[in-house]
Amino acid sequence: MTMDTVLTAIGVLGAVVASLSARIRRLPVSEPLMGLLIGILLGRQVSGLLPLPTLLDDHALIHEATRLLLAVSVMSVALRYPIAEARKQRRPVFILLLVAMPAMAFVTAGLTWALLGVSVAAAALLGAAVCPTDPVLASSVVTGEPAEHDLPARDRQVLSLESGANDGLALPFVLVAIALAGPLTGTDALLESVWQVLAAIVVGVSAGWLAAHALRIGEEHGATDTEPALLFTLLLALGVLGAAGLLKADGILAVFAAGLAFNYASTRGDRAGAVSIDEAINRFAVLPVFLLFGAMLPWEVWADLGWQGPALAVAVLVLRRVPLLLLIRRTLKMERPDALYLGWFGPVGVSALFYLTLEADRLGVDPVVLGAGALVVAASTVAHGVTSAPGRLLYRRAAHEPRS
Repeated sequence: MTMDTVLTAIGVLGAVVASLSARIRRLPVSEPLMGLLIGILLGRQVSGLLPLPTLLDDHALIHEATRLLLAVSVMSVALRYPIAEARKQRRPVFILLLVAMPAMAFVTAGLTWALLGVSVAAAALLGAAVCPTDPVLASSVVTGEPAEHDLPARDRQVLSLESGANDGLALPFVLVAIALAGPLTGTDALLESVWQVLAAIVVGVSAGWLAAHALRIGEEHGATDTEPALLFTLLLALGVLGAAGLLKADGILAVFAAGLAFNYASTRGDRAGAVSIDEAINRFAVLPVFLLFGAMLPWEVWADLGWQGPALAVAVLVLRRVPLLLLIRRTLKMERPDALYLGWFGPVGVSALFYLTLEADRLGVDPVVLGAGALVVAASTVAHGVTSAPGRLLYRRAAHEPRS
């Protein structure tokens, strides 16, 4: 009965999104926010039609759902732009990865410690989990005709590439936080981080290069066209995710590396498949994940957090990223409107849920960490879901420059 209700809700919501997609993209309501709201309406606290356990009682379901969605999402990011264009943005992307991401983890941990009064280890766990910019929510900001019209190509490319890369590279921060919490020593965390990152890069690059050459052979013999090639990249993402998991490597980073290698080695020069993947993710694949998340929200834990919970969510959204990008905007070679836009639209979403549930799996569930993290994700989904369209318009007015 529960699964039938989930499938029915997803099907109806998907049909609405498909039939009204052009209009929805112009409304201040994103697809993830729609899924979240429908999940809340169907969940235990409202209608009770989808009486799923809370996120604290069954985090494995959300963990696997977010793992699969992230794999497909980072693959689409890796394929979204030609390699020649992506290379041009390596400087700002590297700065955001090496400077902004650790700073965001530190700021969030500090806010968590100050507002919730938790231990340093618990604060570090939450800071590490929410430091990556989410590629799923970010895709709804940078893809589609309105975004291409209002935003410069450079801003869209930087945000996309950063969100794809830092999802996998956030794992070392999570392992360090787990080490602070007890189960790992500092040496264990370092060795596991090195193995997970290096193995992910080797597996991903090798698989992407081989896949590109296999597809090229198929093209030479007339065995592939656009639709099978699109399916091929989706299967590549899932295959690399599984292989990385067997080797205990960072699966999300491996998929991103595979996508970049496939992009580099492919001679097709065809972005149609990647655009199709983006559209499928933004409009459909996010729906079941956020619907489940909405139905599994830990309302009781939020009530126990008191006013400090909402205060933390607001503080993280406002202070985690915006001041930092304004501070380093000259290093990034960005004007103030660009830094403000990319600072605000660095959402916390699916990747945070993935790492929060990973921490819960490794350490056991900490109600404060998982509950507060879920509150930050929900707040980000709402805040960025309702400001994406107005934000583009405000940016266009502030920038006063032609759009590329």
